[in-house]
Amino acid sequence: MSDVTAGRSGGEAEAVAGVPLRELLLALGEPVLDVAAAPEGLDVRVDNVVILDPEDRTEVGPGDLVLLVGVRGAAARRLVRTVARQRAAAVAVKAGTSADEDLPPSPGRGRPRPGGDVLMPLRTEARESGIALLAVRPQVRWEKLQALCQGIVDNARLIAGEDLDEADSDLFSMAQTIARLTGGLVSIEDSASRVLAYSSSAEVDELRRLSVLGRRGPESYLALLREWGVFTRLRSGEEVVRIDEHPELGIRRRLAVGIHAGSRPLGSIWVQEGSRPLAEHAEEALLGAARATALHMIRRRAQTSAGLRLREDLLSSLLEGRIDADALAGTVEVRPERAALVVAFARAGKEDTQKADRSERELNRRRLVDLVSVHAAAYRRGSLVTELGGRVYALLPDLARGRQGWAGTEQGVVSLAGRTVAAARDALGLAMRAAVGSPAERLGDVPDSRAEADRVLDAMEREPEGGREVATISDVRSQVLVGETLAHLRADPSLRDPRVTRLVEYDRTGNSELVRSLLAYLEAFGDARAAAERLHVHPNTLRYRVRRAASVSGIDLGDPGERLFTQLQLLLEQRERDPPG
Repeated sequence: MSDVTAGRSGGEAEAVAGVPLRELLLALGEPVLDVAAAPEGLDVRVDNVVILDPEDRTEVGPGDLVLLVGVRGAAARRLVRTVARQRAAAVAVKAGTSADEDLPPSPGRGRPRPGGDVLMPLRTEARESGIALLAVRPQVRWEKLQALCQGIVDNARLIAGEDLDEADSDLFSMAQTIARLTGGLVSIEDSASRVLAYSSSAEVDELRRLSVLGRRGPESYLALLREWGVFTRLRSGEEVVRIDEHPELGIRRRLAVGIHAGSRPLGSIWVQEGSRPLAEHAEEALLGAARATALHMIRRRAQTSAGLRLREDLLSSLLEGRIDADALAGTVEVRPERAALVVAFARAGKEDTQKADRSERELNRRRLVDLVSVHAAAYRRGSLVTELGGRVYALLPDLARGRQGWAGTEQGVVSLAGRTVAAARDALGLAMRAAVGSPAERLGDVPDSRAEADRVLDAMEREPEGGREVATISDVRSQVLVGETLAHLRADPSLRDPRVTRLVEYDRTGNSELVRSLLAYLEAFGDARAAAERLHVHPNTLRYRVRRAASVSGIDLGDPGERLFTQLQLLLEQRERDPPG
């Protein structure tokens, strides 16, 4: 069925109103669309959303976002070209069903790039035709996507030019919910007593009236609350504070509770009693509301301008290989023909989830992103920062090769990473590690720099506590290569030597130290004294254990090949038994 006429208004005028594509992507919230190509940038305007089936007539118009359903290969390329001629704003396809099946896979470098190969023919077609190409996540249903996008476009018509991202009403909705649960009049304030949201009601006392009108509590009232110790108690923990009625001051009875992320105060919730007493379980409801509101407060702090949020989303897509570099270059101030590199940051050790609640962890992540952004921006004005999978990535663009190649640039970035790690430790109390990827000659090769930085971080995480804080691939190349070799051994059981497996099992059931002793001996190049000193045993004890290990397993330690493979497999066993972090 064709949906090509759904939602159109105003005929097929050449001047397209609608909403810019970038705002539509932002308003969708969680990413369901990835920008695969945007030859005209993301300011093209979408005025209508249509679902197009390849069996129907191709009739679209200027400003249409066309959702191509059930089409692949040459047919998809032909339809992209056709809707571009008809002045459509953008076309969306599903990455797994839209490319020629007989295309050979391109050689992979670094981490896999989801959708990178299958979309390449359509990217080329979109760039040549001058139309934006969007890749739809596989789990997204077409009819739901059409409804979401059309709703955003319709809403844009109603608010006539307002910024879509400014209509966030989460805190106001929360205030109304708290009011219903407590039976009172609610206001939510930040740590500086600025009113962020409030519930609607006519039963307000003088304090609430002045606070709402001025968006902040009057200083005279705030001084009284400080004198009564209210703010001290709100900042100190999750205690619900009771404030008695003071008719002479125009203050009715109140309850208040602090909003916290761990030990960090974020603000407070105030409930004024109206003409009726507060609900029986108002205090319990208020305590739960404070914990739930903490996440809203952190998200509110994390909200940035639409442009900055889009920059972070686009960088994430570029690092994962889901976006064409030209689309990023057309949206932010970076040049795709210039070199760039990626620095990856991660927590050192495992985060103690028992001591940090969800709101505190989210706050720490956002503060770390902000800290990295400040340092990266000081190094390069066009830098971009985002978070993926618990790691924070900084893209440093527009790099130039010096007289000594990339050595000078690398040294400068290593210094930058060191300052950032030190600042995280001193300002945030967070122990961090940083890995510097090699420069990519073009922006489109940035995923390779990110993959290398990830490899370096993976190797650093296997180092003992107190190891290096900043590294490049040249610093840890052997650890990286050994680690990836062990990963292949782990993934393919056919590569295991059954004699080593027999020794490991003997050690496990007999509670002996043969594996540990033999590994130390091999790592010491057969120097029994050095290995014994490392294990804090007598050299004769070490020699006996090595002979016993050879006897139990049947391994010929006089064969260099057997020694090498035995060492690798024993190292794998050790890491599986004693994982890092």
